[in-house]
Amino acid sequence: MGNDTMRIPKIEGLAPGDPKALEAAFGALEPQPVACCNWSAEFPYAPQVTFRMFHTGAYLMVRFDVAERYTMACVAQDNGASWTDSCVELFLSPEPGVYYNFETTCAGRLLLACHTSRHEGVKAPAEALESIIRHTSLPFGETFPEREGDNRWSLTLAIPPRALFRHGIDDWSGHSVRMNLYKCGDNLSHPHFLSWRPIPTEKPDFHRPEYFGEAVFDR
Repeated sequence: MGNDTMRIPKIEGLAPGDPKALEAAFGALEPQPVACCNWSAEFPYAPQVTFRMFHTGAYLMVRFDVAERYTMACVAQDNGASWTDSCVELFLSPEPGVYYNFETTCAGRLLLACHTSRHEGVKAPAEALESIIRHTSLPFGETFPEREGDNRWSLTLAIPPRALFRHGIDDWSGHSVRMNLYKCGDNLSHPHFLSWRPIPTEKPDFHRPEYFGEAVFDR
């Protein structure tokens, strides 16, 4: 395992619907920053964003914590234009040449697709979207125009392996993947494009699996 490989610890017996147990599990993990402001000359605004991650075998548990000045939730449906709102994202590649993008608004609206490139992808069927449990500190699904202030919110996703709807994975344990995590808000008054791992491209582009980081799920 390389020095830059992230370990995703395993916590067995934890139910994704148990908020106290989830809080304790996430509280024991060190937050990781989503802080690469790759295109700072054009998009200098950078909210404070961290994530924490573990798995249970049956679920990959991801929590984002966000502190930002500008927050918006206009997308009303799943598989909509999530990236235009206050949005956090996980891009995960289970094998070379294929990756999934989980793009979730602050109100819990989720876009999921399986891609071979930015312009070649298949949106998730309803059963894959419905398999993903979402908890947000904001009212789930509520839409609102941009709010300015000391806005703080968190989002937790519980992602079962079957959410990777083009792959027959039934347990996360022992798998190796490549991934990157992002925070964006394309239609906000202050658009921003932050990443966990740096992306040395000229313009904002999250669909660059060659810059994903390595991660291994503990057995």
